[in-house]
Amino acid sequence: MPLETLDRTPPPFFKQGPSALSQLVLLSALALFLMVADARFHLVQPLRAAIATVLYPAQWLALQPVQAAREFGGYLTDLKTARKTEEAVRRKLVEQSQRAGQVEQLLLENARLRGLLALRERIQVPSQAAQVLYDATDPYSRRVVIDKGQLQGIAPGSPVLDGEGVLGQVTQVYPFVSEVTLLIDRDQVIPVVNTRTGTRGVAFGDPTAQGGLLELRYMPTGEDVKEGDLLSTSGIDGVYPPGLPVARVVSVDRQGDSSFARILCQPLAQLQGATQVMVLTPMAQVAPPPIAAAPAAPPAAAAQPVTKADGKPAAKAAGKSGAASAARPANRRSAP
Repeated sequence: MPLETLDRTPPPFFKQGPSALSQLVLLSALALFLMVADARFHLVQPLRAAIATVLYPAQWLALQPVQAAREFGGYLTDLKTARKTEEAVRRKLVEQSQRAGQVEQLLLENARLRGLLALRERIQVPSQAAQVLYDATDPYSRRVVIDKGQLQGIAPGSPVLDGEGVLGQVTQVYPFVSEVTLLIDRDQVIPVVNTRTGTRGVAFGDPTAQGGLLELRYMPTGEDVKEGDLLSTSGIDGVYPPGLPVARVVSVDRQGDSSFARILCQPLAQLQGATQVMVLTPMAQVAPPPIAAAPAAPPAAAAQPVTKADGKPAAKAAGKSGAASAARPANRRSAP
């Protein structure tokens, strides 16, 4: 028999090993033993600790991507929350700033209104309050526009005041608004009087001097005018009531080659920031107070009847002299 025909394969037991059922029973018994031994005698605890120690670096490396992803997600969440919080804080700060600005503006308007009310109590001229809307568009004039016009009874030439003093004069009147020319306009002139000395003068607007001043012209160099003197309206023009504060003298320049001094005055009114003003009726349109009638003379007393000596009443006198003349003889006759 040739050698090639001999079966040299191992027996099936050694070739395939134990069967699947045998392996299941063996492994189940081992697992049950290990569980009972670990529950009763903690035999596997050292082995578990050793395995955990050996596997810790691998676990740490495996958890790093997950931890990085969590931190990155938390960073994005915190950044979004911080941005929202910052926006809310900024919005609240803007609102508080607006409220603070409104409070300051209200306090300023309240002070100006109190000044107007105090000035109105001192002035016995019909007046009405108005609000400044905006500055006029003409760049070569100093004018403002108020919210009162012909329908509210505003007349051309009406004086306009704020809480500090004279602001200007109404020069253009429309149905709903009016234009007010400020004192510092080059075409504006106002008669004034020095409250310290009683000297009268005329103040002209000078918009080019230090942002807008008044110039007291035609005052002799020897006139008693000092810095700090208060100028008020004189009332001789028939427009401004007398005694309204106008300006204060800020500089007096007496030049030797000129017979007139150059006197500059600072207006007392808030020409740049006036919001609430008071419009007066021109003095020419104010009716004078009625003259009180003289009290009538009391009527003459009626003559009393005179009794004669014989006890009979005398006749009534026609007048006072007759009654007196009739009474005197009767009295003489009745005397002892």
